[in-house]
Amino acid sequence: MDMLWNGWGDPARATSLPDTVADLLRQGLGVECPASTPLSQEETRVAEPRLPEAAHSALLAAVGGRTDAVRLDPESRIRHTRGKSTTDLLRMRAGDTSEAPEAVILPDDHAEVLAVLRALVEHGLPLVPFGGGTSVVGGLAPGARAPFVSLDLRRLDRLVELDPLSRTATLQAGLRAPHAEALLAEHGFTLGHFPQSFEWATIGGFAATRSSGQASAGHGRFDDMVLGLTVATPEGTLETGRAPRSAAGPDLRQLLLGSEGAFGVITSVTVRVRPLPQTRRYEAWRFASFAEGTTALRRLAQDGPLPTVLRLSDETETLVGPARPGTLAAPPDGGCLAVVGFEGAETDTTRRRAEAADVLAAHGGTFAGTEPGEGWAAGRYEAPYLRDALLDAGALAETLETATFWSRLPGLYAAVRDALVRALDEAGTPPLVMCHISHVYENGASLYFTVVCGRGEDPPEHWRRAKHAANDAILAAGGTISHHHGIGTDHRDWYAREIGPLGVEALRAVKRRLDPNGVLAPGVLLPEGPPQRAWAPPVPGHRPSPPHA
Repeated sequence: MDMLWNGWGDPARATSLPDTVADLLRQGLGVECPASTPLSQEETRVAEPRLPEAAHSALLAAVGGRTDAVRLDPESRIRHTRGKSTTDLLRMRAGDTSEAPEAVILPDDHAEVLAVLRALVEHGLPLVPFGGGTSVVGGLAPGARAPFVSLDLRRLDRLVELDPLSRTATLQAGLRAPHAEALLAEHGFTLGHFPQSFEWATIGGFAATRSSGQASAGHGRFDDMVLGLTVATPEGTLETGRAPRSAAGPDLRQLLLGSEGAFGVITSVTVRVRPLPQTRRYEAWRFASFAEGTTALRRLAQDGPLPTVLRLSDETETLVGPARPGTLAAPPDGGCLAVVGFEGAETDTTRRRAEAADVLAAHGGTFAGTEPGEGWAAGRYEAPYLRDALLDAGALAETLETATFWSRLPGLYAAVRDALVRALDEAGTPPLVMCHISHVYENGASLYFTVVCGRGEDPPEHWRRAKHAANDAILAAGGTISHHHGIGTDHRDWYAREIGPLGVEALRAVKRRLDPNGVLAPGVLLPEGPPQRAWAPPVPGHRPSPPHA
């Protein structure tokens, strides 16, 4: 099934606001219910497609003449308009379909993806790859407002190969994560990647955005799991990864991971897999402060034993927790709560739990039982539904994330929080700002912020100003502009500042070689630059002029 067209997930799982949250919105944040209700899908209009007849015919030929693989109908185009950021949803609820694709293409395999790319180059039409549609950074609408098509990969949904001896699997890019887990489980394996978008996101999307799941402490990020990629580009096919590690030059996998469709369309991914765990156990620990809990998490990340899941809510998120699905009950005497989870063989899990408990207790932690941890795990995928309910109630609710080294983490936390509070206070909508650490490494960790406030007169512009202030604070405090949400169009300008002008030009050079006509996700990942120049091999005997000083 498709996701809700103007919200998150399965419409049948929509939730309502608990009374405590409704009271907080009205009394604490001054949020008032909107005077009008969102438009229905039947009331939402989309402009007539501008796909030229010659391009339509070429695309039909590329997918073997199957008319159901080139869709021009309004519903298909509306469902492929934008992603799932709060501003995306607010625009859809208001009936703004200005960024709808002209057509939705559904290829069956890698060869058809290549044929579609050739047709688009021939007719000068840009393309945006579409997996689960869960982008929250503007990754599904190109920066330019020119006509474009959406390439939906849902039909590339097979387990191509499983190598139990090497513990690897090759999965097609359009395979949704739950289906991938079910196919692997039939053979006794799991990928072990469970981000909050798990129920809807795809394997190709995980790779294209460097996704990170709740079990990253024990299993690593998705890019750690990738061993090989097959990528379709307008210039041909790229095959990467013939060994777990190699010294054969730079690793092209790392160039394609996180490229968000700007360099090519990922059509299959070879990943490492692991046996299904014998046991999963989640528990909670209380700390007097976020700083104290952060120290305990750092000691586990650096000296072990590493739990499979390790996350820590700050004081505000802990306090609000009982009102949010998939969160912990607040401790009666305040402080912060951490989730600590263990997966694997029974004996190994028992040993690591005992050793981790010693470390957590030595750094001020108090065991808060297994029920809160198990409750968090059971409600893990419910929180995005609460955002829809907050939007219904007239609130603006959004998230942002970053990461840095341990020594910079306190300063980054304070800088981003202060920037959000200051920007939204000055706009007349005092916010509730919550944060947690959800991914830890030996050298640093991520910070994930959730913001709830009033909408202001122009909600998308209201959030844009606050987000820009937070982005500036992230870079000034030494953080990265994204830990796992990706770049899209929302983070593009700050990404350019993070990697510098030479870094941007190096990536543009790659794009010119792989996509000389600029049809792949224009405006996504990289800032708009000078017109694309077609690549040509060097002339024998020609010596390039030295660069200008």
